[in-house]
Amino acid sequence: MLIETELTPNPATIKFLPGRTVMGAGTRDFATPEEAEASPLADALFRQGDVTGVFFGGDFISVTIAPGSEWRDVKPDILATLLEHFSADMPLFASGSALGISVPDDEEQFSDDPADAEIVEQIRDLIDTRVRPAVANDGGDIVYRGFDKGTVYLKMQGACAGCPSSSATLKNGIEQLLKHYVPEVTEVRAV
Repeated sequence: MLIETELTPNPATIKFLPGRTVMGAGTRDFATPEEAEASPLADALFRQGDVTGVFFGGDFISVTIAPGSEWRDVKPDILATLLEHFSADMPLFASGSALGISVPDDEEQFSDDPADAEIVEQIRDLIDTRVRPAVANDGGDIVYRGFDKGTVYLKMQGACAGCPSSSATLKNGIEQLLKHYVPEVTEVRAV
């Protein structure tokens, strides 16, 4: 089995491509070792010591390492862990765990005004069709969190979270795209 790697715009994150489906639907972001306990693979990656984030996408795993860690030191162990997991066809999530899907409910969510339903639908459609595929190529994901008085709230995950260029992506890319197609949008903010 060959696991390909790709650099991401975030120098602390590498995208690993095992050549097979990782998540059949949705995504899953693990920001702490405690969250990773829901997944034997994420848990094993966090046990490497230098790992500070794991993100499961459709056909990739993004791994983020701590500041001061070097990929040349960490990458062989991560590749070995991934290779062992996928070669043995181990489950992605612990049995009985329903934590495999996307964003947990306890995260900050803004209530959308029902009067803005058409605007919200346009925003969500643009994010799903234009933004998410582009950021998935970079090893991350962006999730809609709400729309309030012209401001769109988005959560960045995987390689996008903590990326030095994420604010530029938000302001120069996503915000401009949304403003162009949805004139009611005045600003985009990360939450």
